[in-house]
Amino acid sequence: MIVHKFAGAAAAALLCSGAVFAQAKEVTFAHQDMLVPLRTVMESGELEKATGYKINWRMFGGGGDVIKAMASGDVHIGEAGSSPITAAASQGQDIKLFWILDDIADAEALIARNGSGVNGVKDLKGKKVATPFVSTAHYQLMAALRLEGVDAKGVNVMNLRPPEIAAAWERGDIDAAFIWDPVLSKIKGNGKAIASSKSIGAKGYPTFDGIVVNAKWAAAHEGFMIELVKALHKADSAYRADQAKWTADSPQVKAVAKWTKADPKAVPPAMAAYVFPTAAEQAGPKWLGGGAAKAMASTAAFLKEQGRITEVKPDYAAFVTDAYVKKALGK
Repeated sequence: MIVHKFAGAAAAALLCSGAVFAQAKEVTFAHQDMLVPLRTVMESGELEKATGYKINWRMFGGGGDVIKAMASGDVHIGEAGSSPITAAASQGQDIKLFWILDDIADAEALIARNGSGVNGVKDLKGKKVATPFVSTAHYQLMAALRLEGVDAKGVNVMNLRPPEIAAAWERGDIDAAFIWDPVLSKIKGNGKAIASSKSIGAKGYPTFDGIVVNAKWAAAHEGFMIELVKALHKADSAYRADQAKWTADSPQVKAVAKWTKADPKAVPPAMAAYVFPTAAEQAGPKWLGGGAAKAMASTAAFLKEQGRITEVKPDYAAFVTDAYVKKALGK
């Protein structure tokens, strides 16, 4: 807002307070195509009803894009993988990780195209491998190469977003891809998994998807944050309690498919590949109570090696909070 330089201080204050009031009940939430229970909350409108906020749900193609939008101020809350979240924190972005959307487990995998001659990670030398750069998949791809003693410089690693990977795979332009659903399910039909996020994570390179918020916005909208966490907890609990009911023709799966543009038939098996931590686990030592910050530190070392960040923070706990989970649980 531009106020004429000769306008009185009182008028300026009135205009500014009016702008703040107008924005106070509105939030922009950046989501991606991960197949998670949160999509049922988005479909039901229950969070809007509980808070009175207008929520602008905006879909992005990758975590890097989400983080950029948050840095610009266009987005208040966003979903991203542990790699782009770590990049943002390392660059000093004013964000807080407050919810683990999912433990990626087997939901991301390195798939080799049938007929490509790739039967293992060592065979990737000289091949075209696609993955979204600075994503959790990119982090684990490079970790897999390191673990197998493959020089990454000898692999043609291509930076493609999920829809671009699907198109390139269909054209036969790439030999392998490290990616997540819904693209993962599509390319599995003409390929085989040679590594997964779970197998690589077990060797010291765990990954997760999380939800981050602009720290100042969150502090000013604590009530909304607590209601959001309650809705996340409710949706995840419903899925864990009755996973068998989440079939292709169920309203829950239809909601997930609608918001992610996935095939409903592919949703149940894809969701089964994730692990959704309970609220108690969220606040515990494995995640928001320490584990997430530790994983971010490891990821930061990788990002620095890749030239994606210039420094590794001494402690990533400053970018993680369990406060909203604890308050939502009444602790």
